[in-house]
Amino acid sequence: MPQSLARNILHLVFSTKHRAPLITDEVRPDLHAYMAGILTACDSPAILINSIADHAHVLFVLARTWALCDVIEELKKSSSKWAKANGLSADFYWQNGYGSFSVSPSNVEVVGDYIERQAEHHASIDFQDEYRAFLRRQGIEFDERYVWD
Repeated sequence: MPQSLARNILHLVFSTKHRAPLITDEVRPDLHAYMAGILTACDSPAILINSIADHAHVLFVLARTWALCDVIEELKKSSSKWAKANGLSADFYWQNGYGSFSVSPSNVEVVGDYIERQAEHHASIDFQDEYRAFLRRQGIEFDERYVWD
């Protein structure tokens, strides 16, 4: 086959360091827009980005020519610098790790709806319980000692 083709849709989840509630309503829309710009620069367009005070969900299409870890490193590093310079705490950092889960094209709308309803969803479940549930649903074995920072 002379051409390489791919479409990998991913649901990315990561929190602020120690799940500190630092993402404010005032800066949230601009943070999301900035994150979308970073993804565009990585040839990995955002489908939807949403966050609450202590974590973010990003639905995006991974570029065929970029490694996932490189896109995530650029997204977290650049958005953290931007956040510090634009109204969030000087102590703002993203956690070291992340969760990335594949999404089939037929489930993009369902996942998008879930991401859009984060504030409503987290009225009854905290980030850590949500993340554990993601890992279990995906069949990912994990050790609690190494999941949180």
